[in-house]
Amino acid sequence: MARRSEHSLEELKAMVLDAAESIIIEEGFSALKVRKIAVAIGYTVGSIYMVFANMADLVMHINARTLDAIAAQLEQVQDCSAEQSIESLAVTYFSYASQNFNRWCKVFEYRLPADAEIPDWYQEKVDNVFALVEERFAELAPELSEDLRKRATRTLWSGVHGICVLSVTGKQDKAGIKDVEEMIVLLVRNFMRGWIACSNK
Repeated sequence: MARRSEHSLEELKAMVLDAAESIIIEEGFSALKVRKIAVAIGYTVGSIYMVFANMADLVMHINARTLDAIAAQLEQVQDCSAEQSIESLAVTYFSYASQNFNRWCKVFEYRLPADAEIPDWYQEKVDNVFALVEERFAELAPELSEDLRKRATRTLWSGVHGICVLSVTGKQDKAGIKDVEEMIVLLVRNFMRGWIACSNK
């Protein structure tokens, strides 16, 4: 078993997160146990609590990594017209969700304890995902307020996310990837047409 002196706290933190992610990816969130992580990295349970305050703190850091991964994938969308770009971002989001189901769903299914507040550093990662879409809205209607663009972005993404949830969790009739992508594009395209029509009034 490794000794504490063999790794810095930052290295230990990274090891814990890597092991936790592997467990979630391979076995699902229900398999994630602190003792299991400790065995995987060759440390004690107490060592894990040297770098994470509790399980909620650990899960938040795991989910933060997933948000970073989503943002990184969305950033790969090639520049094109703002409207086409939003469609591509939405389809890319679905692609990530379907290919990384166990990681993706836990960002939204996991609930913090009732008395816990979302820290600023985590909220910033959530905002980073939305910012990529908000930038395209700003190109389409630069005269509109930032607050209105934010609300429009979150409204649209709620619909996109809903399609993803129904599709990847099997809560609707099984649809092929192409069918789901077409549904997402249809939603985005019609939302954007309505958005553009309203902004031109």
